[in-house]
Amino acid sequence: MRTRKFVVSAAVVLAASSAAPAAAAAPAAMDCAGLAGLAIPARVMSLPTTGGRVTAVSVVTGPVEYCRVDADLYPVDPAAPAIKLRVALPRAWNHRALMFGGGGFNGTIPDVTANVPFGPADRPAPLARGYATFASDSGHQQNPASPPSLDGSFGLNDEALTNFAAGDALKKTRDASLFLIRHAYAATPAEVFFAGGSTGGREALVVAQRWPAAFDGVISAYPAWNNLAEVLDLGYLTQILSRPGAFPGPGKQTLLYDSVIKACDGADGVTDKVVSNPRCRFDPRTLRCPNGTDAGPGCLSDPQIGAVEAMSSPFRWPYRIASGETAYPGFPFLAGADMRTPFLGFGTTAPADPMPVTSGYGMQYWAQWVKYFLTRDPAHDALDVDPRHPGRWLGRISALSAVQDRNNADLRPFARAGGKLILLHGAADELVSPYSTSDYYERVRAVVGPRVSEFLRYYVVPGANHANFGTPAFAAGWDSLTALERWVEQGRAPANQVVTDLAHQRTRPLCEYPAWPRYRVGDPDRATSFTCAR
Repeated sequence: MRTRKFVVSAAVVLAASSAAPAAAAAPAAMDCAGLAGLAIPARVMSLPTTGGRVTAVSVVTGPVEYCRVDADLYPVDPAAPAIKLRVALPRAWNHRALMFGGGGFNGTIPDVTANVPFGPADRPAPLARGYATFASDSGHQQNPASPPSLDGSFGLNDEALTNFAAGDALKKTRDASLFLIRHAYAATPAEVFFAGGSTGGREALVVAQRWPAAFDGVISAYPAWNNLAEVLDLGYLTQILSRPGAFPGPGKQTLLYDSVIKACDGADGVTDKVVSNPRCRFDPRTLRCPNGTDAGPGCLSDPQIGAVEAMSSPFRWPYRIASGETAYPGFPFLAGADMRTPFLGFGTTAPADPMPVTSGYGMQYWAQWVKYFLTRDPAHDALDVDPRHPGRWLGRISALSAVQDRNNADLRPFARAGGKLILLHGAADELVSPYSTSDYYERVRAVVGPRVSEFLRYYVVPGANHANFGTPAFAAGWDSLTALERWVEQGRAPANQVVTDLAHQRTRPLCEYPAWPRYRVGDPDRATSFTCAR
């Protein structure tokens, strides 16, 4: 159990227990107006800045009354953009704080009133529970004309790139936000948590590794933890899918998905449109057109089969990079991921230069990375860089890998500091491979040993995709925040957890990796009808 001392003014009442509703928390002596124009000294942040200032303060009324505080943190490099952050200070504060991570290339401030990734529908969001919540844009502002989270132009500036890619903005935001929380309540939070998915999931692992005592508990969902390794795979797939005849259009994507479900759905004991048995595989060559020549939406041509196999296979590069990474494990859509998901999967049109906004998210992400991180030439053709043979770009790729893939598997300092980590991934994720997260977990286990369960729980949710985007087979909802509170504050590790399908009103056991839910007997919509199989 982790304990922290905190000091409160005479007007501040101790927080209610985590089991009590947020409304039961006593009103705190919170000074909202006094934050207007407040200077944030550079000394309160452990990483270099030139300080900051509160730019706007307002009281938000409604079901939850809170003070919204916006602030800028100023860079060291005058040419770099500021870090824009937001803090939500509830009138009924529970003496806890939670930071939200971002997504994609970030560039906007996450919604500080939102729920945690894969959060439940029947429990309040953190702010409504009484948490002081905060987040930032990670140190740059997205061009409003760009697709959401897909503007990489900030990568032309070294400080902005480091703020985002290495995670420096996370610690700066945390330090400045806690300064504002202390100033508002005349108290320090008893616990500070972090929750994020995708890029935010990577950020969650970054803070646990780089600043092991900064957060008491961390929720990391579908984390793009080895960002550059995935980018190289996405670049390879971009080239494959751009070849003549290789892109499977929407009709063929539907054919592929339906065929996978038909082959694998029942391998877990029940037919429910969810592939739970991770051992089930599908051979796309069974869909081959006669003579391998495209014959319409009812089959796949040889180039299309090659593209499908490339996407679902590990990608290895034949050179060394500074991070030590050597491969990315590929995507799991042959085990149930729905690559028809608009925007996140294949997309609806093939990659090209310039990159169409109707191509897959990963292909657009690659194009931005090539133009602004790698070549730093906005006019550079993203299809001109071959991740297998990068030539003159190898040195830059290696240097970027040391920034973007700074995560390592040694979480022992975090564990020694009393930190707890909940790691989540959907087995049908079409944008960040769950195989990659499983690899990360295995690396941590190899370093820490069997005692890893004392501070880390890892769950793979069958049928869940990336961030419950679109219409997933299983829209995951679980109260991970309450589980984390109990673990951090009471030493009660998560056990016998249940995850809800928010779209279909059914439940499944939340099985610890590598276990998966296998149907046993009874109502297939109830978790009690399943057992966690290995």
